[in-house]
Amino acid sequence: MSLKFPLIDHVLVNVNDQLDEAARQYARLGFTLTPRGHHSLGSSNHLAIFENDYLELLGYEPQNAGRVAGVWGTQQGLAGLIFKTDDADALVAPLQARGVGLMSEAPQAFHRPVELTDGTLRDARFRTLHLDLATTPSGRIFFCQHLDPDLVWHAPWQQHANGVYAVKRVVIASQDPQAASAVLARVFETSELEPIEGGLRLRTGQASVEFLTLARARAIFGAEIELGPDGADRKVGLELRTRSLQDAARVLETNGVPFERQPDGILVPASQASGVALLLVE
Repeated sequence: MSLKFPLIDHVLVNVNDQLDEAARQYARLGFTLTPRGHHSLGSSNHLAIFENDYLELLGYEPQNAGRVAGVWGTQQGLAGLIFKTDDADALVAPLQARGVGLMSEAPQAFHRPVELTDGTLRDARFRTLHLDLATTPSGRIFFCQHLDPDLVWHAPWQQHANGVYAVKRVVIASQDPQAASAVLARVFETSELEPIEGGLRLRTGQASVEFLTLARARAIFGAEIELGPDGADRKVGLELRTRSLQDAARVLETNGVPFERQPDGILVPASQASGVALLLVE
Protein backbone atom coordinates (compact mmCIF):
# COMPACT_ATOMS: atom_id res chain seq x y z
CA MET A 1 0.00 0.00 0.00
CA SER A 2 1.57 3.27 -1.09
CA LEU A 3 0.52 5.13 2.07
CA LYS A 4 2.55 2.74 4.23
CA PHE A 5 5.63 2.52 2.03
CA PRO A 6 6.19 5.78 0.12
CA LEU A 7 8.08 5.41 -3.13
CA ILE A 8 9.00 8.13 -5.61
CA ASP A 9 7.47 7.55 -9.04
CA HIS A 10 9.02 10.55 -10.74
CA VAL A 11 10.09 14.15 -10.39
CA LEU A 12 8.81 16.91 -12.65
CA VAL A 13 10.78 19.86 -13.99
CA ASN A 14 8.57 22.69 -15.23
CA VAL A 15 10.03 24.29 -18.35
CA ASN A 16 6.94 26.16 -19.61
CA ASP A 17 7.42 27.14 -23.28
CA GLN A 18 11.11 26.19 -23.30
CA LEU A 19 10.82 22.48 -24.10
CA ASP A 20 13.29 22.66 -26.98
CA GLU A 21 15.94 24.36 -24.85
CA ALA A 22 15.32 22.05 -21.88
CA ALA A 23 15.70 18.99 -24.10
CA ARG A 24 18.98 20.37 -25.45
CA GLN A 25 20.25 21.05 -21.92
CA TYR A 26 19.45 17.58 -20.63
CA ALA A 27 20.88 15.90 -23.73
CA ARG A 28 24.13 17.81 -23.07
CA LEU A 29 24.04 16.48 -19.51
CA GLY A 30 24.12 12.94 -20.90
CA PHE A 31 20.48 11.90 -20.54
CA THR A 32 18.69 9.82 -23.16
CA LEU A 33 15.31 11.51 -23.59
CA THR A 34 12.11 9.99 -24.90
CA PRO A 35 10.61 11.48 -28.05
CA ARG A 36 8.31 14.39 -27.28
CA GLY A 37 4.98 13.24 -25.91
CA HIS A 38 1.69 15.12 -25.88
CA HIS A 39 -0.82 14.68 -23.07
CA SER A 40 -4.55 14.81 -23.64
CA LEU A 41 -4.55 17.69 -21.10
CA GLY A 42 -2.51 19.91 -23.44
CA SER A 43 0.98 19.65 -21.96
CA SER A 44 3.99 18.07 -23.68
CA ASN A 45 7.04 16.34 -22.26
CA HIS A 46 10.32 14.51 -22.57
CA LEU A 47 11.32 11.86 -20.03
CA ALA A 48 14.64 10.55 -18.72
CA ILE A 49 13.71 7.03 -17.62
CA PHE A 50 15.68 5.33 -14.85
CA GLU A 51 15.37 1.84 -13.31
CA ASN A 52 12.29 2.42 -11.15
CA ASP A 53 11.60 6.15 -11.42
CA TYR A 54 12.18 8.96 -13.89
CA LEU A 55 12.64 12.67 -14.50
CA GLU A 56 10.04 14.54 -16.55
CA LEU A 57 10.61 17.76 -18.47
CA LEU A 58 7.11 19.22 -18.74
CA GLY A 59 6.07 22.19 -20.82
CA TYR A 60 3.81 23.10 -23.69
CA GLU A 61 3.91 23.95 -27.37
CA PRO A 62 2.69 27.37 -28.61
CA GLN A 63 -0.69 26.14 -29.83
CA ASN A 64 -1.54 24.90 -26.31
CA ALA A 65 -0.39 27.93 -24.32
CA GLY A 66 -3.97 29.04 -23.72
CA ARG A 67 -4.82 25.68 -22.15
CA VAL A 68 -1.88 25.04 -19.85
CA ALA A 69 0.39 28.11 -19.50
CA GLY A 70 0.90 28.82 -15.80
CA VAL A 71 -0.68 25.60 -14.55
CA TRP A 72 2.65 24.53 -13.09
CA GLY A 73 3.75 28.04 -12.16
CA THR A 74 5.78 30.57 -14.07
CA GLN A 75 9.15 29.68 -12.54
CA GLN A 76 11.29 27.08 -14.26
CA GLY A 77 12.58 24.32 -12.04
CA LEU A 78 11.54 21.38 -9.94
CA ALA A 79 7.77 21.74 -9.69
CA GLY A 80 6.41 18.26 -9.02
CA LEU A 81 7.10 15.42 -6.59
CA ILE A 82 5.14 12.34 -7.53
CA PHE A 83 4.66 9.15 -5.51
CA LYS A 84 3.76 5.71 -6.79
CA THR A 85 0.37 4.09 -6.37
CA ASP A 86 -1.22 1.05 -7.98
CA ASP A 87 -4.74 2.31 -7.19
CA ALA A 88 -5.30 6.06 -7.12
CA ASP A 89 -9.00 5.67 -6.35
CA ALA A 90 -8.26 3.68 -3.19
CA LEU A 91 -6.23 6.56 -1.74
CA VAL A 92 -9.07 9.07 -1.59
CA ALA A 93 -10.92 7.81 1.50
CA PRO A 94 -7.89 7.18 3.74
CA LEU A 95 -6.33 10.53 2.85
CA GLN A 96 -9.56 12.38 3.56
CA ALA A 97 -9.86 10.51 6.86
CA ARG A 98 -6.43 11.81 7.83
CA GLY A 99 -7.44 15.36 7.06
CA VAL A 100 -5.27 15.59 3.95
CA GLY A 101 -6.65 18.17 1.51
CA LEU A 102 -7.04 17.04 -2.10
CA MET A 103 -7.51 19.05 -5.28
CA SER A 104 -10.46 16.85 -6.23
CA GLU A 105 -12.51 14.04 -4.76
CA ALA A 106 -11.57 11.67 -7.56
CA PRO A 107 -8.35 10.99 -9.49
CA GLN A 108 -7.76 12.70 -12.82
CA ALA A 109 -7.52 10.42 -15.85
CA PHE A 110 -5.51 11.31 -18.95
CA HIS A 111 -3.38 9.68 -21.61
CA ARG A 112 -0.44 10.22 -23.93
CA PRO A 113 0.32 8.50 -27.26
CA VAL A 114 3.70 6.76 -27.13
CA GLU A 115 5.78 5.62 -30.10
CA LEU A 116 8.12 2.84 -29.02
CA THR A 117 11.53 2.29 -30.56
CA ASP A 118 10.13 -0.43 -32.85
CA GLY A 119 7.63 2.03 -34.31
CA THR A 120 4.65 0.68 -32.37
CA LEU A 121 2.16 3.40 -31.38
CA ARG A 122 0.15 2.90 -28.18
CA ASP A 123 -1.63 5.01 -25.57
CA ALA A 124 -0.07 5.37 -22.11
CA ARG A 125 -2.85 5.94 -19.56
CA PHE A 126 -2.54 7.53 -16.13
CA ARG A 127 -4.62 8.36 -13.06
CA THR A 128 -3.31 11.03 -10.71
CA LEU A 129 -4.44 12.29 -7.32
CA HIS A 130 -3.11 15.71 -6.30
CA LEU A 131 -2.72 17.09 -2.80
CA ASP A 132 -4.34 20.49 -2.26
CA LEU A 133 -1.94 23.19 -3.48
CA ALA A 134 -2.75 25.24 -0.38
CA THR A 135 -0.91 22.60 1.66
CA THR A 136 2.09 22.26 -0.67
CA PRO A 137 3.60 25.73 -1.17
CA SER A 138 6.69 24.22 -2.83
CA GLY A 139 4.53 23.12 -5.76
CA ARG A 140 2.55 20.06 -6.67
CA ILE A 141 2.81 16.78 -4.79
CA PHE A 142 0.67 13.93 -6.03
CA PHE A 143 0.25 10.23 -6.67
CA CYS A 144 0.45 8.63 -10.11
CA GLN A 145 -1.00 5.31 -11.18
CA HIS A 146 0.42 3.93 -14.43
CA LEU A 147 -2.06 1.76 -16.29
CA ASP A 148 0.57 0.97 -18.93
CA PRO A 149 3.95 1.02 -17.14
CA ASP A 150 5.66 -0.84 -19.99
CA LEU A 151 5.16 2.25 -22.15
CA VAL A 152 7.21 4.32 -19.70
CA TRP A 153 9.88 1.91 -18.44
CA HIS A 154 11.01 0.91 -21.93
CA ALA A 155 14.52 -0.57 -21.90
CA PRO A 156 16.05 1.42 -24.80
CA TRP A 157 15.20 4.65 -22.94
CA GLN A 158 16.84 3.57 -19.68
CA GLN A 159 20.48 3.80 -20.79
CA HIS A 160 22.16 7.16 -20.23
CA ALA A 161 25.64 8.30 -21.23
CA ASN A 162 26.07 9.88 -17.78
CA GLY A 163 25.29 6.55 -16.10
CA VAL A 164 22.32 7.86 -14.09
CA TYR A 165 19.91 5.12 -13.00
CA ALA A 166 17.92 6.40 -10.00
CA VAL A 167 16.67 9.35 -8.00
CA LYS A 168 18.39 9.28 -4.60
CA ARG A 169 17.17 12.48 -2.96
CA VAL A 170 14.71 15.31 -3.54
CA VAL A 171 15.38 18.50 -1.57
CA ILE A 172 12.78 21.10 -0.65
CA ALA A 173 14.13 24.34 0.81
CA SER A 174 12.01 26.10 3.41
CA GLN A 175 12.15 28.80 6.06
CA ASP A 176 10.42 26.27 8.33
CA PRO A 177 11.24 22.64 7.42
CA GLN A 178 9.02 21.31 10.21
CA ALA A 179 5.96 23.11 8.85
CA ALA A 180 6.86 22.26 5.24
CA SER A 181 7.03 18.55 6.02
CA ALA A 182 3.74 18.43 7.94
CA VAL A 183 1.61 17.47 4.95
CA LEU A 184 3.70 14.40 4.11
CA ALA A 185 3.76 13.44 7.78
CA ARG A 186 -0.05 13.24 7.54
CA VAL A 187 -0.08 11.51 4.18
CA PHE A 188 2.38 8.81 5.26
CA GLU A 189 1.39 8.62 8.90
CA THR A 190 3.23 5.36 9.55
CA SER A 191 6.51 6.80 8.25
CA GLU A 192 8.59 8.82 10.68
CA LEU A 193 10.41 11.91 9.52
CA GLU A 194 13.99 11.79 10.74
CA PRO A 195 15.73 14.87 12.12
CA ILE A 196 18.85 15.62 10.06
CA GLU A 197 21.25 18.53 9.80
CA GLY A 198 19.20 21.56 8.79
CA GLY A 199 15.85 19.82 8.56
CA LEU A 200 13.90 16.57 8.28
CA ARG A 201 14.00 13.48 6.05
CA LEU A 202 11.25 11.19 4.77
CA ARG A 203 12.66 7.88 3.56
CA THR A 204 11.11 6.58 0.35
CA GLY A 205 12.57 3.13 -0.24
CA GLN A 206 16.14 3.62 -1.45
CA ALA A 207 15.58 7.36 -1.86
CA SER A 208 14.45 10.23 0.37
CA VAL A 209 12.68 13.57 0.45
CA GLU A 210 14.42 16.19 2.58
CA PHE A 211 13.01 19.45 3.90
CA LEU A 212 15.95 21.75 4.59
CA THR A 213 16.72 25.32 5.52
CA LEU A 214 17.96 27.47 2.66
CA ALA A 215 21.42 27.61 4.23
CA ARG A 216 21.66 23.82 4.35
CA ALA A 217 20.30 23.43 0.82
CA ARG A 218 22.90 25.89 -0.43
CA ALA A 219 25.64 23.97 1.34
CA ILE A 220 24.68 20.95 -0.76
CA PHE A 221 23.61 22.47 -4.08
CA GLY A 222 25.38 25.82 -4.29
CA ALA A 223 24.83 29.49 -3.56
CA GLU A 224 22.51 30.14 -6.52
CA ILE A 225 19.74 28.14 -4.83
CA GLU A 226 16.81 30.39 -3.90
CA LEU A 227 13.46 30.08 -2.18
CA GLY A 228 10.26 30.72 -4.12
CA PRO A 229 8.49 34.07 -4.49
CA ASP A 230 8.06 35.88 -1.16
CA GLY A 231 10.19 33.26 0.57
CA ALA A 232 7.88 30.34 -0.23
CA ASP A 233 9.05 26.75 0.04
CA ARG A 234 10.69 25.51 -3.13
CA LYS A 235 11.89 22.21 -4.55
CA VAL A 236 15.48 23.08 -5.41
CA GLY A 237 17.66 20.05 -6.04
CA LEU A 238 17.98 16.41 -6.97
CA GLU A 239 20.61 13.89 -6.02
CA LEU A 240 20.87 11.23 -8.72
CA ARG A 241 22.72 7.92 -8.64
CA THR A 242 25.16 7.20 -11.46
CA ARG A 243 27.05 4.03 -12.21
CA SER A 244 30.18 6.03 -12.99
CA LEU A 245 31.17 9.53 -11.93
CA GLN A 246 34.04 9.22 -14.37
CA ASP A 247 31.65 8.67 -17.27
CA ALA A 248 29.41 11.50 -16.09
CA ALA A 249 32.34 13.91 -15.86
CA ARG A 250 33.55 12.89 -19.31
CA VAL A 251 30.16 13.64 -20.86
CA LEU A 252 29.93 17.02 -19.17
CA GLU A 253 33.46 17.99 -20.20
CA THR A 254 32.92 16.85 -23.79
CA ASN A 255 29.72 18.89 -24.04
CA GLY A 256 31.17 21.98 -22.37
CA VAL A 257 28.84 21.90 -19.36
CA PRO A 258 30.26 23.67 -16.30
CA PHE A 259 30.21 21.56 -13.14
CA GLU A 260 31.86 21.33 -9.75
CA ARG A 261 33.73 18.27 -8.55
CA GLN A 262 32.97 17.37 -4.95
CA PRO A 263 34.61 14.74 -2.73
CA ASP A 264 31.82 12.24 -3.42
CA GLY A 265 30.03 13.62 -6.43
CA ILE A 266 29.54 16.08 -9.26
CA LEU A 267 27.36 19.18 -8.92
CA VAL A 268 25.65 20.61 -11.99
CA PRO A 269 24.33 24.11 -11.18
CA ALA A 270 20.65 24.90 -11.61
CA SER A 271 21.46 27.29 -14.46
CA GLN A 272 22.56 24.30 -16.57
CA ALA A 273 19.52 22.10 -15.85
CA SER A 274 16.37 24.18 -16.34
CA GLY A 275 16.37 25.60 -12.84
CA VAL A 276 17.10 22.49 -10.77
CA ALA A 277 20.51 21.73 -9.26
CA LEU A 278 21.71 18.17 -9.89
CA LEU A 279 24.15 16.31 -7.65
CA LEU A 280 25.43 13.08 -9.22
CA VAL A 281 26.78 10.42 -6.85
CA GLU A 282 27.72 6.76 -7.14
